[in-house]
Amino acid sequence: MPQILVLYDSRHGSVARMARCVARGIESMSDMEAVIRTVPPISTTCEAVSRPVPEDGPPYVGIDDLHRCAGLALGSPARFGNISAPLKYFIETTSSLWLSGALAGKPAAVFTSSSSMHGGQESTLLSMMLPLLHHGMVICGLPGTEAGLMRTRSGGTPYGASHVAGIDNARPLDEDEERLCLALGRRLASIAHRLDPGIDSR
Repeated sequence: MPQILVLYDSRHGSVARMARCVARGIESMSDMEAVIRTVPPISTTCEAVSRPVPEDGPPYVGIDDLHRCAGLALGSPARFGNISAPLKYFIETTSSLWLSGALAGKPAAVFTSSSSMHGGQESTLLSMMLPLLHHGMVICGLPGTEAGLMRTRSGGTPYGASHVAGIDNARPLDEDEERLCLALGRRLASIAHRLDPGIDSR
């Protein structure tokens, strides 16, 4: 079954919850599987002494996960309006995929969470798109036909799904935020089918 990779970094759980909603949206489309992966944290501690497998949650991503996916949903917390360091660190290890063009022509979408309404969600989403464009991926946003975009009073942008987690990072996804995550997953899976008609026969 074709797979859409849902790859995220989450430190307080909000982006992880969004990833699960995006995955549900992907799997609401027939004959499409969502594979959820995360990235290891980085710190001043040498990475060589870090655990190679997380203690809980999804496994760490590998280059093979990207190589075999039919599409990619990329999620990051907003870090001063930018992609998080652990996610960027992993993306910077994907030069071999860029050289081979392995991701060119595949669809991708992005999602993010911030503590405040003006925490840099849109600039974070745009920063996440840049390496995907260098890989030749086809960027999928959320069109204005999604009613939640016009109704939301919290997260939600045309560039991708977003969530306002609150200053204590404890605010759950509201109805519109959840629906937009689901819609993003469905749209990504639908576009993967359209870009590769052979998916149904694999």
